[in-house]
Amino acid sequence: MAEPLKNHFGQNIPRIIAEKIATVYPGFDTESFIIHTLDGYEPLNLMDRGRKIAHSLHQYLPDDYQEAITILIDSLDVKTKTQQVPGPIASFLFLPHTFFVALYGLSHFEASMRAQYMLTQRFTAEYSIRPFLEQYTHSTLERLTEWTSDPSIHVRRLVSEGTRPRLPWAPRLQQFRKNPRPVLELLEQLKDDSSEYVRRSVANNLNDIGKDHPKLLFGTVSQWMKDATEDRQKLIRHALRSAVKRGDPAALSLLGFGDPVKAMLEDIQITPHCPEIGGSVQIAFTVKSTHSLLQRVMVDFCIHYVKADGRTSVKVFKLKEINLAPNGRVQLSKKVSLAEMTTRKHYPGKHKVEALLNGLSVPLDSFLLS
Repeated sequence: MAEPLKNHFGQNIPRIIAEKIATVYPGFDTESFIIHTLDGYEPLNLMDRGRKIAHSLHQYLPDDYQEAITILIDSLDVKTKTQQVPGPIASFLFLPHTFFVALYGLSHFEASMRAQYMLTQRFTAEYSIRPFLEQYTHSTLERLTEWTSDPSIHVRRLVSEGTRPRLPWAPRLQQFRKNPRPVLELLEQLKDDSSEYVRRSVANNLNDIGKDHPKLLFGTVSQWMKDATEDRQKLIRHALRSAVKRGDPAALSLLGFGDPVKAMLEDIQITPHCPEIGGSVQIAFTVKSTHSLLQRVMVDFCIHYVKADGRTSVKVFKLKEINLAPNGRVQLSKKVSLAEMTTRKHYPGKHKVEALLNGLSVPLDSFLLS
């Protein structure tokens, strides 16, 4: 299991932040700040550690928000003499700064927007921008519209990532879940962005929108498919991934996989048949055409994972897009880890496995997890 991010965000983080601030603001009470921050720090998760530091910053920086945020921004690029942030989480050093803006900057729109403009180029302001979208919807959308043409890819990505209705680790933007059209207007400006980093964020946003408004997603994608470049086609495929995993006929049709597949499955092997939690299982089978014409086939498979209460939950695994020749055969296989993960806990029991051919489920076999 991967080590939790919070383990990299240890007691050295508030010390580094304090050292940077004290360089530009000599009156900062470094020792009191550190003592206050580390009281109750250890049991907290990553996000709560960030909030804890933000609360302490509020207590030990000047009461005037604009003065405090200026000190924080001036400290961003200060080089520390004694400690460095571990590589895997280096940019997360500025997570507390974004919480500071979100928690204490709502009454200072311009100062907070300037701060987020700076912070997102070092970490991300996708979380702190959301309270401003809720409280100052029109003004924030106007600013984000300006930022769609900003020279910085990080600022442009903030536009698409910060407006995601279902951004992970963040509260839902309910007004955009109900009416995502203002968000779509922003995404329209970014769909052909020069950076894949930005385009992938656009796709993630569209994927979010499609979970609440599938028809709007398909309508938008249909328009974007016209004269689409290769980069935009890649964006569209990523935006449709959840709909494809659901086997949605409209999504599959848009990607050219709408026709029923005329084929049979052979040489089915699920090994070992009785794997153990912590091990792995190999899924293999052959797709044999029973048609006299070439067929485009999206081949995936799904596992019905047993849950703690005995019910099952389906997870789809991507396999391959194939051109199945007349009466042709294609062998496919994939190894699936059964190790414990932060996103999935395994339970003993019979796990059914099915192949998905252009979204149509075809039973394969099962394995007995112990």
